[in-house]
Amino acid sequence: MHTAPDFNASTRPEATRALPVPTRLVIDAPTRMFHWLFALSFVGAYITADGERWRLLHVTLGYTLAGLLAFRVLYGLFGPRQAGLGQLWRKLTGAPAWLRSLMAAPGWAAINWRQGQNLLMALAVFALLVMVVPLTLSGYGTWNDLGDWLEDVHEFFGEAFLAVVLGHIALIAGLSLLRRKNQAMPMITGRVEGPGPSLVKHNRVWLAVVLLAAVLAFGAWQWQQSPKGLVSAQTWNGLLSGQSDHDDDD
Repeated sequence: MHTAPDFNASTRPEATRALPVPTRLVIDAPTRMFHWLFALSFVGAYITADGERWRLLHVTLGYTLAGLLAFRVLYGLFGPRQAGLGQLWRKLTGAPAWLRSLMAAPGWAAINWRQGQNLLMALAVFALLVMVVPLTLSGYGTWNDLGDWLEDVHEFFGEAFLAVVLGHIALIAGLSLLRRKNQAMPMITGRVEGPGPSLVKHNRVWLAVVLLAAVLAFGAWQWQQSPKGLVSAQTWNGLLSGQSDHDDDD
């Protein structure tokens, strides 16, 4: 009497083993580097907005935001097609047609909700890019004492920018739960799961490294130009001793 052999994981044929999930490269390295430098620059600028002791660091991060915006516009105009700003604009111009289809839909099931979600994402990205202009210009005017009213304008756009950022994060979190897939992961790895050709033919890691080096070099240059550095020794001593920023404003 013969018994069937008991195959374990080590003896299982290769064909029956789980295959890795295929992925596609959809976001190149310079775009991802821009995204995270842009996000970190705003967070740092927002945190250092109050108190004279952080003022130069705040200004440096604001200038960095403006420089990153300039890079993104140039890369969107002269870079590869998948990083072009034209794709963002095409999504935005599809808003009227989507709204008409929303009004004409016979029921909730007939609405193209995925297009609406992508439209909201595009609106958030567009708003963040556009608001950098009045944000940094008003900050420049405030730094150079061109008018007290510019400080109110700068504060308004800073809070508006933060609101859009929080809405953007909430949208990504909501879509991640709805689609059961981390929607932020492609901005980290540049890849999405699924078969098919990669949209990115050349990752251009070298350009991402150049962008990072340029940002760090600008920060180092600003530090060198300031007699006390971007963050003075007095600031660090104040933090260690528990002294508040309000002491500098008195």
